[in-house]
Amino acid sequence: MTPTTAGMTPTTAGITPTTAGMTLTTVPCAGVPVAATTPARAAETLVAMAVRGEAADVHLCNAYTLALADRDRALRDLLRASALNLPDGQGVVWANRLAHRGSSLPRMRVYGPDLFLDVFREGRPADVRHYLLGSTPEVLDRLAAELRTRFPQARIVGIESPPFRELTDEERESQLVRIRASGAQIVWLGLGTPKQDHEAARLAAAHPAVYVAVGAAFDFISGNKPQAPLWMQHHGLEWLFRLCSEPRRLWRRVLWGHPRFIWAVCKGTRKGCR
Repeated sequence: MTPTTAGMTPTTAGITPTTAGMTLTTVPCAGVPVAATTPARAAETLVAMAVRGEAADVHLCNAYTLALADRDRALRDLLRASALNLPDGQGVVWANRLAHRGSSLPRMRVYGPDLFLDVFREGRPADVRHYLLGSTPEVLDRLAAELRTRFPQARIVGIESPPFRELTDEERESQLVRIRASGAQIVWLGLGTPKQDHEAARLAAAHPAVYVAVGAAFDFISGNKPQAPLWMQHHGLEWLFRLCSEPRRLWRRVLWGHPRFIWAVCKGTRKGCR
């Protein structure tokens, strides 16, 4: 299958280079173009986009994100038109390597919490300005304190915990005014999938900055929720750790999302072979 995202030019084997000032390569996964890149290159790219003042929505895609996109045409179209999709899940990396066996693709995923910290680290020489949007006031306070401990020179120019409901038009406009006034170059969104993806796209269309839908990174880095051991992460078992930690919240997501992701990958691979 050939991706149809804006600003991309098809090449051989279904692999497409991005052209918006970046040199990352994308491959189609479950009908969505996902960058085939290393964590270090992903962090460098986000910092470069921020420094250039680009308007970009960046999405961390795991199996559940792509399963939702396979079911929800609006989300699928949003991801196809986004500035950048990164492989947050190890299953996404494995699926891409299997579907594109003739290409040399990275073995590692771009894990949202690690990307978050890497961009804070890499952005210090350029004095990149960050805005934290999502979660609860308590989690945000702990997150900001942790970031300032790790990166004393980091510039956090805004912290905002929006209500856990759809914003009114007036609230959306006020939020945009605050982001614009802060001078933020990167806005991190921890609102949950798919809400954060829709908000990142909406904000990127309204004001130039890099909007990164970073998922549970706020909870993990603040210490609000435990992270899976590294051996589980490296073996694609983070989902099992999280399921055991939050069974009532995540069991439907796992039991439905994983089979739907596999189906979407197989469906996309068959189409690409025609």
